[in-house]
Amino acid sequence: SGSSDPYCVVKVDNEVVASRTATVWKSLNPFWGEEITLLLPHGFRSLTIYVLDEDTIGQDDVIGKVLLSHQQISAKPQGEWGHSGVGESGTCPVTMGCPRLSLSAGVDCWLSLAPVNPDQEVQGEIHLELQVPEQGHPRVLRCHLIEARDLAPRDASGSSDPFGRVSCCGRTLETAVIKKTRFPRWDEVLEFELPEGELGEAVLSVEVWDWDIVGKNDFLGRVEFFLDTLCPGSTRGWFQLLPFPSTTEDHGGQLGALRLAVRLLEDTVLPPHHYQPLIQLLTEPILCPAQCPEGTVLAVLEEVTSGESWQDVASMLVKIFLDQGLAVPLLDYLTTRELARTTDPNTLFRSNSLASKSMEQFMKVVGLPYLHEVLKPVVGRIFEDKKYVELDPSKMELSRGRRISFKGSLLEAQVRERSLELLKGYLGDIVDAIVGSVDKCPFPMRVAFKQLRRRVEERFPLAQHEEVQYFSISGFLFLRFFAPAVLTPKLFRLREEHAEPCTSRTLLLLAK
Repeated sequence: SGSSDPYCVVKVDNEVVASRTATVWKSLNPFWGEEITLLLPHGFRSLTIYVLDEDTIGQDDVIGKVLLSHQQISAKPQGEWGHSGVGESGTCPVTMGCPRLSLSAGVDCWLSLAPVNPDQEVQGEIHLELQVPEQGHPRVLRCHLIEARDLAPRDASGSSDPFGRVSCCGRTLETAVIKKTRFPRWDEVLEFELPEGELGEAVLSVEVWDWDIVGKNDFLGRVEFFLDTLCPGSTRGWFQLLPFPSTTEDHGGQLGALRLAVRLLEDTVLPPHHYQPLIQLLTEPILCPAQCPEGTVLAVLEEVTSGESWQDVASMLVKIFLDQGLAVPLLDYLTTRELARTTDPNTLFRSNSLASKSMEQFMKVVGLPYLHEVLKPVVGRIFEDKKYVELDPSKMELSRGRRISFKGSLLEAQVRERSLELLKGYLGDIVDAIVGSVDKCPFPMRVAFKQLRRRVEERFPLAQHEEVQYFSISGFLFLRFFAPAVLTPKLFRLREEHAEPCTSRTLLLLAK
């Protein structure tokens, strides 16, 4: 048909860690919009995203891949922040020896897809021993290549002729070639004289190649070490062989590109008692409301948090206060502060703020099972029906009438009338499901909305503002909870797959 059915698979160090994204059917410009959170092993080497074309019959085709090294992902942004302990005044969030939060600048750009040959994918491990002298003149680095295992086969016989190539400080040395094996044992030591002074960004690169008597040698994988990160003395172990990292270079344009946003968070977590001073400071304005509202840690946190960080800060605050059993009072505190700053009731909670983001995160954590119970049956039926729905005359495909009625093309008015009928039916079922679920709504959500209604009524007591108390609740419950789930069911785990274009348009109109 001239299109593909693309989906993505994520691998860490050549092992699949995320089964797959949803398939976007019949598209050369797919949008996934999926966020995957991975718990990575300490010292991982690379992250690879493969783009594949799903085939109903036979094996899925590999379209291309993007490989990101650990170094690419973990590059630090300007102004990296962490925690540090101070004296005994009780004002420090955490005690001495506290954790350091390391947030990478990450990757957020288009990357060209690199070609993938299933027979030439890097695999296997290499067994090395590195000895770095702490001092002495000259300083000699000894790289002991012991053996390798499970190398990729490169020869027609299903084997390889591997040798090692080691580069450091401008010199390159090679081991002997071990014929016809994927499990070579070299047991060779290669020595490199290190320059005097600081090593800076000097790198030790160990590569494995398949020797060919005719033509070019085939690459089997590599591993790199920054010399200033190697501990003095001996370092020994098995290391995963990695391919060359992807770049932004264009591979002829024939494979396309993948837009990625990757961010690495490395956090040191200490035993719970270390966090008690921080929790005490955060909960103080909730437990002791008489304190000056502008001088609390929550108030200061709200002032210094930028718009891009509201989502992260709100998520962490909600988790902390849920653990303390104080999530509802937290929301009451934040929404009350925002109400005090709002003069026009028509703009109440319309913008993204710490209060609105915290309420949004709270509903997602507390209300996700409830959301599934209410919406899943109706959304599932919409996916199964696959009905054509369109209200905009400029977007109507009147020729689809043949597939609808077999009586020739429908008139614009007929398409609109039928679309309205379908939308009203679906929308009626959704509203009935929501209204009939009052008793199933999680108790913390009901208490939070009850408090919100009371606070809004106190802030805008005039009769002309009587409906504001209801609008404030519906703004959260519908605009930030039910409507986004109807629009993108996959992101709320209501469906395993993305909607086809026809169904996606129906969901968009329903959400509106």
